[in-house]
Amino acid sequence: MTARTRGNGLVYPVLGFVSVIAFIYMSFGEFMINVQKGTTNQWSFVQRNGTHLTENGKVFYINGWNSYWLMEHAVEDYSRHRVKEMLQVGAKMGLTVCRTWAFNDGGGYNALQISPGRFDERVFKGLDHVIAEARQQGIRLLLSLVNNLPAYGGKTQYVKWAWEEGVGLSSSNDSFFFDPSIRHYFKNYVKTILTRKNTITGIEYRNDPTIFAWELINEPRCSTDPSGNTLQDWIEEMSKFVKSIDKNHLLTVGLEGFYGPKSPKASSFNPADWAGNLGSDFIRNSEIPTIDFASVHIYPDQWFHFGQDMEEKLEYVSKWMMSHIEDGDKELKKPVMFTEFGLSNLNHGYDPSQRDRFYKTVLDIMYRSARKKESGAGTFFWQFLVKGIDEYNDDFGIVPWERPFTHQLITKHSCRLAAVVQGAMPSQINNIKQLCSV
Repeated sequence: MTARTRGNGLVYPVLGFVSVIAFIYMSFGEFMINVQKGTTNQWSFVQRNGTHLTENGKVFYINGWNSYWLMEHAVEDYSRHRVKEMLQVGAKMGLTVCRTWAFNDGGGYNALQISPGRFDERVFKGLDHVIAEARQQGIRLLLSLVNNLPAYGGKTQYVKWAWEEGVGLSSSNDSFFFDPSIRHYFKNYVKTILTRKNTITGIEYRNDPTIFAWELINEPRCSTDPSGNTLQDWIEEMSKFVKSIDKNHLLTVGLEGFYGPKSPKASSFNPADWAGNLGSDFIRNSEIPTIDFASVHIYPDQWFHFGQDMEEKLEYVSKWMMSHIEDGDKELKKPVMFTEFGLSNLNHGYDPSQRDRFYKTVLDIMYRSARKKESGAGTFFWQFLVKGIDEYNDDFGIVPWERPFTHQLITKHSCRLAAVVQGAMPSQINNIKQLCSV
């Protein structure tokens, strides 16, 4: 999902104050002791141990969110405060990782890469600020490196560059994946990002544990080759390239989670036939050794336009999530993260309670997976905003503290995930202690 329009019952009661207190009291006895022993200055790189994410050998689970706009707002003096505000709000809700764009390609407003290999230092300093501020607030970052969609340049811009320079093999957007010149452009970009020395912290990005992981591309699709071979080859080459430069950070693809046409799960779990013909394949793309964890998105109202009521959508969401968690445990032997999930407010008959029910369904499945020590490693809301940036909103965005039930749902999930592992990541200890103690 990006800032764009996609074309493609029963309301849970608000938990009372007494029940919240009881939940915290019963769940956090030993956890509180561990929190008090921790310090906030112990940062290390997040690693993978089988189907789990670990820091310093300790398993943890992510309650995360998307704010794709952070770098752009960090560039200008008048808007930079919004970066701190968003990260502070996330930290206060016990959130651990923010997914955001580390790209803006082309000649648009505040573009980072103006042309192949040519960068705007002013914008790069904005990204430096985002990383430094995230560290200050105890938040990790999942940084995406390019967009499959035209927003912020994306693969469309890379193809345009090659075409204008007379080296492009095709004007098709999918030539991004197979054109040698475009692959060279992208590799140069990746190397520049990974080896960037932060002007605020003095740390190269590849050596900074504030960065939780890299994402190769947001929602890759290569529909001109539904066999999946073209995209598979690109993922293999680019993931090896990233790992050759940066051996510290985890890496994911950025998939939506659709099963390919040869997958035995395609007919049972894909939302429709079209999903199996996009050139991606969740299992095949994710099992590459240089990919550390699998990513999945959840947009039931965008995938089913007609004939699905809310109950059917929620039932599908449960089926979709549990299928991919099962894949992580049995097929991939890797963590699975739901790096985007959202429900549009443009649906016919939309009511905010529907979004709360959707959120609760996603978070409850994630919590059950954590309690069972399954491969489900985290979820990321799409998307969170602060007041005053309506132009960055889409029909999925929320200002989380404006609806009490939603805010309480998010904070409770942070506490119960921390309770599962009887503690918290060092970077979030103070936030969790304040949020979950009574």
